[in-house]
Amino acid sequence: MAGAMHILAAGQTAMAAATTGAPAWHVWATLVILVLVLIALTRNLLPPDVAFMGGLVVVLLLRIITPEEAFRGMSNPGLITVGALFIVASGLRETGALHLAVTRLLGLETTNRSALARLMFPVAGMSAFVNNTPIVAMLMPEILSWCRKRQIAPSRMLIPLSYATILGGTCTLIGTSTNIVVSGMMVNAAQPMHALGMFELSWIGVPATLIGIGFIILIGTRLLPERKELIDQLGETQREYIVEMVVQANCPLIGSTVQQAGLRNLPGLFLIEIDRSGEILTPVKPTDVLEQDDRLVFTGLVRTILDLQRIPGLTPAEESRYQIAPDQRRTRRLCEAVVSNSFPELGKTVRNSDFRTRYDAVVVAVHRNGTRLRRKIGDIILKPGDTLLLQVGEHFERTFRGNTDFFLVSEVQDSGAVRHERAAMALGILGIVVVLLATKDLTGIPTAVAALAGSGLMVALRCVSIGVARRSVDWQVLVVIFAALGFGTAIDRSGLAETVATNLVDWARALGGLIGVLVAVYLLTSVLTEVISNIGAAAIVFPIAVAVAQTLHVDPRPFAVAIAVAASASFSTPIGYQTNLMVYGPGGYRFSDFLRVGVPMNLLVMLLATLLIPHFWPFVAQ
Repeated sequence: MAGAMHILAAGQTAMAAATTGAPAWHVWATLVILVLVLIALTRNLLPPDVAFMGGLVVVLLLRIITPEEAFRGMSNPGLITVGALFIVASGLRETGALHLAVTRLLGLETTNRSALARLMFPVAGMSAFVNNTPIVAMLMPEILSWCRKRQIAPSRMLIPLSYATILGGTCTLIGTSTNIVVSGMMVNAAQPMHALGMFELSWIGVPATLIGIGFIILIGTRLLPERKELIDQLGETQREYIVEMVVQANCPLIGSTVQQAGLRNLPGLFLIEIDRSGEILTPVKPTDVLEQDDRLVFTGLVRTILDLQRIPGLTPAEESRYQIAPDQRRTRRLCEAVVSNSFPELGKTVRNSDFRTRYDAVVVAVHRNGTRLRRKIGDIILKPGDTLLLQVGEHFERTFRGNTDFFLVSEVQDSGAVRHERAAMALGILGIVVVLLATKDLTGIPTAVAALAGSGLMVALRCVSIGVARRSVDWQVLVVIFAALGFGTAIDRSGLAETVATNLVDWARALGGLIGVLVAVYLLTSVLTEVISNIGAAAIVFPIAVAVAQTLHVDPRPFAVAIAVAASASFSTPIGYQTNLMVYGPGGYRFSDFLRVGVPMNLLVMLLATLLIPHFWPFVAQ
């Protein structure tokens, strides 16, 4: 029996090679290279971009595909669209458009289920129109800050945040880069298909999102762990600064109580007093109402001071003394500098020093040997060894790093000024992109052109600087897309796709006909997604699915849709999807946490998808 199976497999291999016009050894060579790439990815021996690019180079050297076929992925509309959308997302991040949204969404909720409901539904909605990786990058600091203020373990919120973006990404064409890449592969297939419509996947994505979020809220809360954020475990080993903030006229906290504003009992931050036109309110009560021009005196860690600076209308007291132009404010950063014995302003108060003129910097906060300073910032007398938190120009660190005035100069990461005044504009640009994508059949504007127009507007209207726009593009993701597309072409041209398809069809037909084949394609994509990457899995399985459809003489579109959903719906491992990996460390998770919550999620979405796909995308004979 085994001998007969071996002969059958060899015959199928030879037949597949003959069908594609490739030598028989191309199938085996491609299979070996594919297995080596998968081993490198599953064992973390190589980064995804290096693994796929290495595989692509080898198939090129073996002449399994031509250079023209390998590099065709560079012109794939999906690749261009993903790159442009990174810049659109950076504009939303730089303007702080989502900061207030998160605060208002979560509000004062302290029960886990109500907070999850208020988080997951809107986040899924946002993720349907903004690539989910930047969404998590933008929201995670806000969620961590909110959790610290409410004394909620971040591990209760971050997996749901990732899952909400994944679910929302399945609802539209631009929700995730995987959908865009699959759509591009459909257009560029040997027998081209129509690209995915803007809301075509919504027939599956919307029900999957509702069921998935319902599962997390009703059942997942019992499965989610409760662990401390790593930085909270460090406790008092961090430098504690004294900082004074002024409530400006445009601050949204005006009229709120200290409790409502989330400024009470903050881990790593303590509100010492409120100075109201010379009247000192101390100790501060939770019911004290914030007013315009209040001077709030805090003691806290750098990370919590960054949280304060992200609130529009809450400005460092020393900065409020100077007229800093908006263009200058956008380029300013935070730096920590330790005062040396030769510092020329020793013995002067911060207010009377010539700090602004000499260094083009503003003293935001002061730390002194672990002692909690009770004076206001402007009244602190500068001494050797004081650590100053400074708001500086973009060249401060380079200019004064070796200067004898300071023992040490170090820039604080992610401390750039937020362009609050352009938040509405950034949201408007996003709306334009969404409308162009949704009406592309009417306007004739391709997906890539709409995304490029959005990214250009973000830069032209100064929602994001050119430098930040360049840095916001995740080149590793783009290289993975390009190399995976080229490698997928090799799987097709070598005859490997035809071989796998023939065996898959025979096996799946015995289990359940066309539905069995659909389930097999979905499962294959889902398993590969969990162990390598979503884009890599889609690129590998797509040519196999097309070959399956050709063998069955049916329209390949249902299988393409199954691949798009299965490659995106990755919940069971932290390595299967980038958003899962992003929350892995900050949430203090273990690998088993994702298995416990994610496996049921994967099964739910798979069941729903395999039931709905044949209904909305019937198996049309060809």
